[in-house]
Amino acid sequence: MKGSTRWILIGAAALIALMVVGLVLQGIRNLLWDLSYWLPAWLVGPVLLIAAILLVAAVMQIGLPWFRQWRRRSTQGVQTTDATMPAPTSRREAAERSLGSVDRLLERLQDDVARQSLQKERERVARELERGDLVVVLFGTGSSGKTSLIRALLREIVGDVGAAMGSTSESQRYRLRLRGLERGVQLVDTPGILESGMDGRSREQEARQHASRADLMIVVVDGDLRRSELDVVHSLSGLGKRLLLVLNKCDLRGEEEERRLLLLLKQRCAGWLQAEDVIPTSACPQSLPRPGQRPLQPPPEIGLLVRRLAAVLHADGDELLADNILLQCKDLGAAGRDLLDRQRSQEARRIVDRYTWISAGVVAATPLPGVDLLGTAAVNAQMVMELGAVYGIQLTRNRAQELAVSVGRTLAGLGVVKGGVALIGTALSVNLPTLLLGRAVQGVAAGWLTRIAGSSFITYFQQDQDWGDGGIQDVVQHHYELNRRDRSLKAFLDAALRRVVEPLQQEAKKRLPPQPGLRAEEDASGRGYREL
Repeated sequence: MKGSTRWILIGAAALIALMVVGLVLQGIRNLLWDLSYWLPAWLVGPVLLIAAILLVAAVMQIGLPWFRQWRRRSTQGVQTTDATMPAPTSRREAAERSLGSVDRLLERLQDDVARQSLQKERERVARELERGDLVVVLFGTGSSGKTSLIRALLREIVGDVGAAMGSTSESQRYRLRLRGLERGVQLVDTPGILESGMDGRSREQEARQHASRADLMIVVVDGDLRRSELDVVHSLSGLGKRLLLVLNKCDLRGEEEERRLLLLLKQRCAGWLQAEDVIPTSACPQSLPRPGQRPLQPPPEIGLLVRRLAAVLHADGDELLADNILLQCKDLGAAGRDLLDRQRSQEARRIVDRYTWISAGVVAATPLPGVDLLGTAAVNAQMVMELGAVYGIQLTRNRAQELAVSVGRTLAGLGVVKGGVALIGTALSVNLPTLLLGRAVQGVAAGWLTRIAGSSFITYFQQDQDWGDGGIQDVVQHHYELNRRDRSLKAFLDAALRRVVEPLQQEAKKRLPPQPGLRAEEDASGRGYREL
């Protein structure tokens, strides 16, 4: 039954198509008959061709906007479907979706260098998503004893670690396993922070980079937190990472001093660090002298740290890993969006610059009877549509014209048109004769107003088609103030002199009449000219 119904529909469609073709052929035949009656035979073919071209142009003029609107609605429907996808069931799935968004961003980037850099970082994060080890990064000043603490942890958990380790000038990575933990653990020893000099700042940047990729951070201090150290610890906590604060070198102070320091550190870090995550250690206790014998080296006192570290990794290790990867994916996506925003901004600025001089040239070539008309002519609909397309927004011509008119009215309502014309006129009147001043002022002012309007539209599209809390007036006023600053105005006027004023001057020289009192006339010998 279904098969026969399908064949009936196919036959009906074929019959309708034949009828349409027949009607078209009949219409062409009738048109040829009428044309041959009224026109000579040699003129019938060209007239019919012109009519066909006009018909095709009309169909395209009507059909293309409809087709584009249909495509835009289809695309919006797909986007809506994506937006209504079910929420991810795990952090891993959320990270995979974030990487998919980065892939779509990569396809839209035009800068090869930026795209390759982002692609390399994307591959690194994808590898991080597949890794099994938990990464624990030690972070602190150069004198806090991070390296000694690493050595003590390795001896406690692994055993002898070979040659002694000195101060860390570059990151070192050590792998170990904790009893009862299925995942391996990587301990990363980073260079010290808050060191002076170019090398110190470079090493600190490296340390911060490792910290941003850590699943768990251990910040090592050897006393009360100085203001600079507190700022660093607070910024690391703000990364969204789990953090342990270790008070090292407790053997150098008494029990009462140790309790006081621990209480002080817990108070300073209250609100963003749990009290049990502030832990005392003695990674390398001071040796005790023994008369007539070698000094006694007490063992490291890191039991509290090892137990706390094991408890955190056992209880929350998988969550810490997932949170870290998801955070890196989000950071990667933000970096990709920043690159795309910069690319869009550069392209939008080029469009505004192009329409600035188009507007200036058109108005200078055909001056308007009233300069106030520039208030609504500052931005044309085509520029608005091109700017919208840069930001992935397809505007109809009617909508673009509405936006252009709204900005033009705002320019006029704020007095920007009259103020701009007066400002441009004052700047140009110094170097221009009266003959050219009116046309030059109108042209340059039109370009300047176009620049202000275009910059306002860039802000509008950057804010997802939103003028902001202050409305369109605040945006236009802001860009007017930016463009009237001495440096911006001078740069614009220098370009206007080359693009608008100098062509007007050259055109005027061609049209100037000969100076009175001089006439070119051949002398009696016919060999030259003389002055009359």
